[in-house]
Amino acid sequence: MRHRVKGRKLGRTASHRAALLNSLAASLLKHKRIKTTVAKAKEARSYVETIITKARKNDLHSRRQIIGAINDKEAVKELFNDVIPKVGDRPGGYTRVVKLGNRKGDAAELAILELVDYNEVINEKAEEKKEQKDAKAKAKADKKAEEKGEEEIEEANVVEETPAKEEK
Repeated sequence: MRHRVKGRKLGRTASHRAALLNSLAASLLKHKRIKTTVAKAKEARSYVETIITKARKNDLHSRRQIIGAINDKEAVKELFNDVIPKVGDRPGGYTRVVKLGNRKGDAAELAILELVDYNEVINEKAEEKKEQKDAKAKAKADKKAEEKGEEEIEEANVVEETPAKEEK
């Protein structure tokens, strides 16, 4: 029975599980989104949300607790410098798990774990791609317009030549 048993074992020993959660949390804080299995994403979500809640206090004690939990100074700097100012007024729910489907090799369920307030980063990348596609489409349209313009000029030349022959 699992009465009041919290957390998933993830098929690992306690130390391996702790290292896995530390690395997932550090990667999430650095990159703002990670792709992993659904079980790992759900477990890492609760781990990261407690870390972010502690970091909102923004004092020396909470900073030392988080450094002890994550073991990645760059991720801790990113957390305190970028993430906390953005999520400071949010009362919780800092992360989101989006299911992707099954992995081809072993049919494991995949998901994306992302920070909620960092959709702008993703949206900016999507907008850049869209702008590039629009620019390519516009270039193609311009080429077609130029080709049509040349054809119209040729047709106009033909029309001009015909009346000249009739005058003779």
